Amino acid sequence: MRKIIESTLVSLDGVIGDPHLWAMNYFDNEAQEDSLELLLASDAMLMGRRTYEIFAGVWPARTGDYADRMNSIRKYVFSSTLERADWNNSTIIRGDVAAEVAKLKQQDGQDLVMYGHGPLGQTLLEHGLLDELRFWIHPLLVGRGRLLFRESEKTILKLIAKKTLGTGVVVLSYQPAGT
Repeated sequence: MRKIIESTLVSLDGVIGDPHLWAMNYFDNEAQEDSLELLLASDAMLMGRRTYEIFAGVWPARTGDYADRMNSIRKYVFSSTLERADWNNSTIIRGDVAAEVAKLKQQDGQDLVMYGHGPLGQTLLEHGLLDELRFWIHPLLVGRGRLLFRESEKTILKLIAKKTLGTGVVVLSYQPAGT
């Protein structure tokens, strides 16, 4: 069975919104290599409408190994409102998110990757479909913005890996305790 790995940039005060405004100074070669490794170990991405619109507006114009992988990888976009998904290899999935993701997990292939913890990530966590949550904790306080978690049920996590990057970013990987 395929695993779903969520990778989320987060500040020390729990902000995940608009990471392009605060996290990019930390995205050096080491971070790029780690990110590319995750992408290469995956054969598809899961994303909600907002992430899709942001990524589709940025990545098609970029080049390099990371951009090439982002542009070529299969993308499943979960949205009831998005009308078209023109970015290369993108498919809109409507309907019961948990059921559709469960089907994707059962298919043969590599892992599935997600970026950020928006409504899609929250839904997958609540339905026990996330296998790993990888938090890139950045050494700064943003002060305002969309926070990592919203009100929901308690979820116990087990630390499975940790790494400190040269920029001071700490990457903590957790598994929901029930998996």
